Amino acid sequence: MAMTVKERASFEPGLPPDDSHPYRSGVWRPQHRELDAWDMEVEGRIPDDLNGVYIRNTENPLFEPIRRYHPFDGDSMLHAISFENGAARYANRFVRTDGFLAEQEAKQSLWAGITEHPSIALADHGWGARTMMKDNASTDVVVHGGMALASFYQCGELYRLDPRTLDDLGKSEWGGRFPKEGVSAHTKVDEHTGELLFFNYGTEAPFMHYGVVSRDGELTDYVDIPLPGPRLPHDMAFTEHWSILNDLPLFWDPEALADGHYSNRFHRDMPSRFALVPRHGDTEDIRWFEAEPTFVLHWINAYEDGDEVVLDGFFQHNPTARGVPRAEGALKGFETLDLKVLEARPHRWRFDLVTGETREESLSDRPMEFGMINGRHGGRRHRYSYNALGADGLFAFTGLVKHDIDTGIEEVLSFPEGVFVSETVMAPRDGSTAEDDGYLVTFSSDMVDDRSECLVFDAAALADGPVARIALPERICSGTHSTWAPLSDL
Repeated sequence: MAMTVKERASFEPGLPPDDSHPYRSGVWRPQHRELDAWDMEVEGRIPDDLNGVYIRNTENPLFEPIRRYHPFDGDSMLHAISFENGAARYANRFVRTDGFLAEQEAKQSLWAGITEHPSIALADHGWGARTMMKDNASTDVVVHGGMALASFYQCGELYRLDPRTLDDLGKSEWGGRFPKEGVSAHTKVDEHTGELLFFNYGTEAPFMHYGVVSRDGELTDYVDIPLPGPRLPHDMAFTEHWSILNDLPLFWDPEALADGHYSNRFHRDMPSRFALVPRHGDTEDIRWFEAEPTFVLHWINAYEDGDEVVLDGFFQHNPTARGVPRAEGALKGFETLDLKVLEARPHRWRFDLVTGETREESLSDRPMEFGMINGRHGGRRHRYSYNALGADGLFAFTGLVKHDIDTGIEEVLSFPEGVFVSETVMAPRDGSTAEDDGYLVTFSSDMVDDRSECLVFDAAALADGPVARIALPERICSGTHSTWAPLSDL
């Protein structure tokens, strides 16, 4: 049976047809059509016990930037493939953010990119940690309360969509209590309680907040996390009883910030600091811990082990790309997008709740990032992490690593030259009984054959190759984060 594809909308691009920008061409070539597809060609067999939805967020610019384009400036386009009873259905949609709609009406870019001074914006408003910045919702996506939530890493709205059809459902309001400071990307959903945990940050004291939203969408907690000044936290973690925020020594240079410039600086003489706050605690309940200076984009997971809280994440051994030749022009600053240059490697911190001491250790010598786990182990002890291998000189993924943290064994799957994959979720099979009893799901972008597929692997037998390869209607753009939600959560 031939694939059935229905075009829902198409947007006229305002970019040059022969665009050579590395993050608007090649594997980052943007898409402009919104499609539904079913009866897709399948090589192998879609497992009957794989039921739920895989969603990935990507950046898809439609207009020339005011000055300089950064890959994280593109508008959010979500891609969803839903599985039920051995069948799959695909959809992709732009997220109708306020900024997207305003630029569609103006037919041009209205906001400065993340590497430009906000004063060049043509719009007279904006909401982000830098202000005058478009909230494009193109960083992360989770499913909470039966809805997909797309978010922006510099703090903004949470845009709601149907997880399977990606129909627009408006913005999260939480009964009128959505914080004026916005919400950062990397909200966390505890699958055991149904709660959404979040943080935000900005340039005004107390500089960070932390909050909890119930399964039913009620804001139950909103707590000040006082910091010494503006910081750039990118992610958070949680355990059964604790939420973990961070104050890391890479942040906006205070002198430059005073002049309205947003320039990052790594303060090598400052420690990394971690705030452990009881999930429903208050500011006075925060426990602070110190560790070696670094920057961490993404945490893997955290859990409680007796009197200790254990945190795993990707320690950057070279967060400012020191010693690496700097590019000029359109590529200026992009060396810090190379995960190999940053030397991001799995790392473990142990916070002793009795003594207040921190112990830490490296978990691997291999540069990797974007770790995913079985979501049922979120905040609980985990053994496996499914990580991405970075491409040379480009923010893109060329392989997967199943990392057995208990034994140290790393099972590596590298893809052929010209094939890139997305952040890979672990989807437990129906009735699963073990942590790796399920499937790894990812999207591939094949530059050689100009096609994309959804690849499904047995998580316990990665080396055996995909159990199913599902052809998508067109090659999808590279992007950032993804999520998995079981059918019971939709």
